[in-house]
Amino acid sequence: MFRFICIVIFLVLYLILSIPVFLAEWIIGKFSREKRDYSSLRIVQFGFKVILRMTSVKTTIIGEENIPDEPVLFVGNHRSFFDILLTYSRCRRLTGYVAKKEMEHIPLLSTWMRFVYCLFLDRENPKEGLKTILTAIDYIKKGISICIFPEGTRNKGEELSMLPFKDGAFKIAAKTGCAIIPISMNNTAAIFENQFPKIRKVHVVIEYGKPIYPNELDKETKRHIGDYVQNVIQETIKRNAEMV
Repeated sequence: MFRFICIVIFLVLYLILSIPVFLAEWIIGKFSREKRDYSSLRIVQFGFKVILRMTSVKTTIIGEENIPDEPVLFVGNHRSFFDILLTYSRCRRLTGYVAKKEMEHIPLLSTWMRFVYCLFLDRENPKEGLKTILTAIDYIKKGISICIFPEGTRNKGEELSMLPFKDGAFKIAAKTGCAIIPISMNNTAAIFENQFPKIRKVHVVIEYGKPIYPNELDKETKRHIGDYVQNVIQETIKRNAEMV
C-alpha cells in the first residue's frame, strides 16, 4: 500500500510540475519538431522509469536486439497498466501507443500522450476506430513506431491465457509493410492488478520476438496474420513462465 501511495503522489506532482514544461516543449517545437518530439519522449520515459524504480520490480529483457532501427508495429499481450510503463520506457525511437478513448479526458496526462503521438481508440465506434488505424498508418509512414495491444482490453483471466486478437490492428502493418515485433510479457499483473491496491516487488519477463514482415509471409498466413502473431506470443509466454 505504501508503494501505491508514493506512486500516486509522484504522478500527481509530476503532472502538475510539468505544466511549464509544456510551454517549453511548444517553444522548442517552433524551432525543431524533431527535438521537441525526442525531448518529450525522454521526459515521459524519465517519469515512467522513476515509477518503475519505486515498484522495485525486477525485469528480465530478452530479444531487444530483434528490434530494427526503423518504424515498426509493436504487438503485445496485455494484463496490466504497467505493461505500458515497462515497454515505453525502453523505446529508442518515437513510438505512439494506442490507448482507449477514455484516456483522452484525463487532464495533463492526455496532453503528454498527444505530445508523444499516442492515439485514442473508440472501441464502440467502428468509423472512429478506422480513423485511428488510418492515423497510425500515417505515423508509420512518417517514421513513428506504433504499439498496440490487440486483445482490446486488459486480460483479467488466467496468467498464461490471452483474449482473441482483433484483426484491425494488423492493417497498420499490412498497409505499410512495416515489421511486426511481438512483445510477450509474463507476470505483469502480479505487480498491481492481482492484489489491488497493493504493489508488489515481483519479477517480470519481457521478450521481443523476431521481426515479422507481412509481405514475406505466404498468402494463407498473411490472411490470418492476427492468429499467427498471437500464436507466437502465446508460445513465448508459456515458455517464459518458468522464469518468473
